Amino acid sequence: MNAVTAPIGGRAALSATDLVVEGVSCASCIAKIEHGLAAVPGIAAARLNFTTRRLHVAHDATLDEAGVIAAVRRIGFEAHALAEQEAGPNESRRLARALAVAGFAAMNVMLLSVSVWSGADGATRTLFHWLSALIALPAVAYAGRPFFDSAWRALRAGRTNMDVPISVGVVLTCAVSLYETAIDGAHAYFDGAVMLLAFLLAGRLLDSLMRERARDSVASLLHRLPATVRVLDDDGTLRDLPVALVAPGMRVLVSAGDRIGVDGVVEHGSSDIDRSIVTGESVPEPVDAGGAVLAGTFNLTSPITVRVTAAASDTVIADIARLMDAAGQHKSLYVRIADRAARLYTPAVHLLAALSFAGWIIAGAGWHDALLIAVAVLIITCPCALGLAVPVAQVVASGALMRRGILVRDGAALEKLAGVDTVLLDKTGTVTLGELVPVDGLPVDAGQRRILLTLALATRHPHARAIAQQLEQDGVVPVIAQEWREQVGCGVELIADGVRARLGRQDWACPDAAVAGDADAVSTCFAIDSGPSYRILFADALRPDAVEAVARLGRLAAKVEFVSGDSPHVVGPLAATLGIAARARMSPADKHDAVRALEQAGHHVLMVGDGVNDGPALKSASVGMAPSAASDVGRQAADVVFFGERLMPVPVAIVAARRTMRVVRQNFALAIGYNIIAVPLAILGYVTPLVAAVAMSGSSVLVIANALRLKGAAR
Repeated sequence: MNAVTAPIGGRAALSATDLVVEGVSCASCIAKIEHGLAAVPGIAAARLNFTTRRLHVAHDATLDEAGVIAAVRRIGFEAHALAEQEAGPNESRRLARALAVAGFAAMNVMLLSVSVWSGADGATRTLFHWLSALIALPAVAYAGRPFFDSAWRALRAGRTNMDVPISVGVVLTCAVSLYETAIDGAHAYFDGAVMLLAFLLAGRLLDSLMRERARDSVASLLHRLPATVRVLDDDGTLRDLPVALVAPGMRVLVSAGDRIGVDGVVEHGSSDIDRSIVTGESVPEPVDAGGAVLAGTFNLTSPITVRVTAAASDTVIADIARLMDAAGQHKSLYVRIADRAARLYTPAVHLLAALSFAGWIIAGAGWHDALLIAVAVLIITCPCALGLAVPVAQVVASGALMRRGILVRDGAALEKLAGVDTVLLDKTGTVTLGELVPVDGLPVDAGQRRILLTLALATRHPHARAIAQQLEQDGVVPVIAQEWREQVGCGVELIADGVRARLGRQDWACPDAAVAGDADAVSTCFAIDSGPSYRILFADALRPDAVEAVARLGRLAAKVEFVSGDSPHVVGPLAATLGIAARARMSPADKHDAVRALEQAGHHVLMVGDGVNDGPALKSASVGMAPSAASDVGRQAADVVFFGERLMPVPVAIVAARRTMRVVRQNFALAIGYNIIAVPLAILGYVTPLVAAVAMSGSSVLVIANALRLKGAAR
């Protein structure tokens, strides 16, 4: 059972149950579930995450999980425990299969319809209608199940939803078409029914894929923890224990090169820790006994023993996952408006169709003619053109951006990106390339450079790797070392041709050398016995067009600011170079809070970051953007990913988004104009169901043609 019990305030303890709910398609569904459960005795509160469809219910301990599921079912929705949902069939696969069937049937029925439209008559027309029925009816029965099941659950619970008029329209269209075919009538509308299902299923499939992607971004973050850790018992024995079972107070041995699975304090040993997953800093941090380490970070150089201070669910990385999950509940203004409109669509369409049927019956028309008019109203009011107004523009614009090396992972990001007025930039890996480069202090003498390369190749420390990469690019060849060793936490030394050399911490490699330049600069030391000492300075390479890109962002009326986990002496000079403000030493929660504060103040924030530490901020911002070299969690949390070493894709994406939204508004005007003209004609009886299907498709084609103008939007 996915439930926990906890006291809340001064009241009796409440239990919390987490479920996954099927059939949630709009804000109306969310409101029905949350308000319906709040009215159930014993339930204190219910919160449904629209993106993940995860329902969190706080209830009395006397009400168990089965009782909560039964309450959800009475409202008209199916709910499952999280584990059951994960083991069940994949929703996207079901929708993809349904779309494939509907698409195949639509193409074949349309081919048969062309012959009828071309003038086929008599027995030929009737034969083609029966063939269309043989193809369309099984396809509708299979591909329409997502809509039919949802509509039936809603009606059985005494409510309605968007799937009810869709189901009624499709069923009536097929029934009237079958009747027309049986009496050798002139028209059948099987093509309109299967085309309608194909359009709607395509939209549902895209929505499902976006939901799965949102769930994956949080899941991939938690996968950054190792499955097991090595626990050191008091008697000195080692045993592997699943990380979920580790408790505070236990001791864990972490070998060099392993990922740390717990938050804790180092009891024994010293090492260098790669904390970039949490802080974003590209420079490893030394840690000694008494120093703190965090779950998800890497132990680079030597074994350490860690006393656990936080269980798996309470680690910093788990907090980041929770922040990302909570931030994923927020929806854009356009989506909220569309959800509210969806609540009005169903009763309005039903009312129009019923009034049309009743009006024509009163006017003296037969039931057959009145029913055809009502079906035509249901079909012609299908919001396909209105529904395509946004996604088709997003698809075309996304393709244009992809050709410029910008991948839009969430189509809704373009709508939100168009309104961005504030851009927050992470430093390491975002404005910079996240790669240390030696900028000063390398020896000039060829022999010394060969010895330095040999030392650098002997260790995996990031400083050494940066030196080795630079020297190898310069064509330097290493010497043959007779003896070498690595001093844990200090560096590496070798003896070659009778010469002893060291590379590492200054107080170990060259303790007597004077420190030149900035004492806080990232550096390492190289020294040769009876020879000179060198302090090698490093910098994080700036993206080649960073200055130009930031300047263009300013011209787009966007305020630009650094939010970095790096230290002030690293962030400050870079911010001055770019001419922007900066905040340093920011934790993942600090970045998340900064974004939320700006959003609550009415700003629309674009967060550009690359690491796991940026994940909550990427999710809580109006739009998240990450470079392709970002961590897998950073890429999945972002709505937009850009490729290459340039920063210019950030302003280019904003420009393309603004052009896209102009086209979207034009598409809305075209779709609304179509309904203003077409609906009265259908009500007055001038439109048959076949003409209604053609008109509905024609309005969609018009919207698509207008959107194709966005092919050159990414400039």
